[in-house]
Amino acid sequence: MHALKRYPIRKNELLQAWDSADELILKTLHEMDLAEKRILIINDHFGALSDGLKVLRPTVFTDSYVSSQGIKFNLQEEIIPINQLEDLSGVYDLVIMKIPKNLSFFEDILCHLTHHLNSNSKVICGVMVKHLASSSFDLIQKYIGATTTSLAQKKARLIFANFEKIPVTSQYPISVKLEGFEKDFIHHSNLFSREKLDIGTRFLLEKMPQGEFERILDLGCANGVIGIKAKMLMPGAQIIFSDDSAMAISSARRNYQNYFADQAEFYWTNCYENKEKNSVDLILCNPPFHQSNTIGDFIALQMFDDAWEALSPGGLLRVIGNSHLGYQFKLKKIFGNSKIVATNNKFMIIDSIKK
Repeated sequence: MHALKRYPIRKNELLQAWDSADELILKTLHEMDLAEKRILIINDHFGALSDGLKVLRPTVFTDSYVSSQGIKFNLQEEIIPINQLEDLSGVYDLVIMKIPKNLSFFEDILCHLTHHLNSNSKVICGVMVKHLASSSFDLIQKYIGATTTSLAQKKARLIFANFEKIPVTSQYPISVKLEGFEKDFIHHSNLFSREKLDIGTRFLLEKMPQGEFERILDLGCANGVIGIKAKMLMPGAQIIFSDDSAMAISSARRNYQNYFADQAEFYWTNCYENKEKNSVDLILCNPPFHQSNTIGDFIALQMFDDAWEALSPGGLLRVIGNSHLGYQFKLKKIFGNSKIVATNNKFMIIDSIKK
């Protein structure tokens, strides 16, 4: 696994493309007879599991564009992941899953799996012990069957279950009423803040810029509420949505179509990489500060770099973030300017203009 790389490829990368849970899964599978087994891999972060099992031609599912590209890069496109749970097909003899941080997403996955398992099917879930929620066991027992666990090795643990239950229909996507909006929003399971507006987004919605903006990008769009609000304020604008999560893009698309008859642009991508330069007048952004369980500002910094590339001269980037993150200083390094336009007891809204 030492040849595997994280995506996007960065110089002097300090983070490795696998963890001890990946190693423990592969070590355990090496002791099993997998000949002629139909295998499904779920939430492989950068291809460690897919690479270890590629000779068995597994089906691989991930909601994340970054993970999908990492898998394709590391396996030289020998395996092309699927990104819709609806694309699962037939019966799988063995399901190998990294437990996601988002337990609503985990439950949604388990519900879908119940339609693709039989009494001989086995499920193996891998997780780092520090990220293992006790409710993970409850969900596996509810939808799959009784659980057993491995001993912890290098702070990782495996959960095993044989399929003993019946097919169950997932409750997702759900319909959610958001304050200040007439129509309900459709939320898939892997959305950030699925049940209500998060407080950062609510503050940004109160401080939306207005002007003669022709092309507006909702960068890291989640359910699309920021881009939808922008369209309400500036009905003549073309709205663009981008997100790493395929479920986010599906949600944003449905929500936009529920409000407007024209066609927006939707991109399942990493931040806004490799898109047309000097093509956008306004970018609105509430950056995430983690990728799965990895916390850091590397996603925000790429968003800011991509925003600078995408903006036309004179274009505006408006960012919201926790005040302690110091985005105003990072934006000034990239744009040469930054202006704090609003604050509250937790958040800061900052403007930067492409000169």
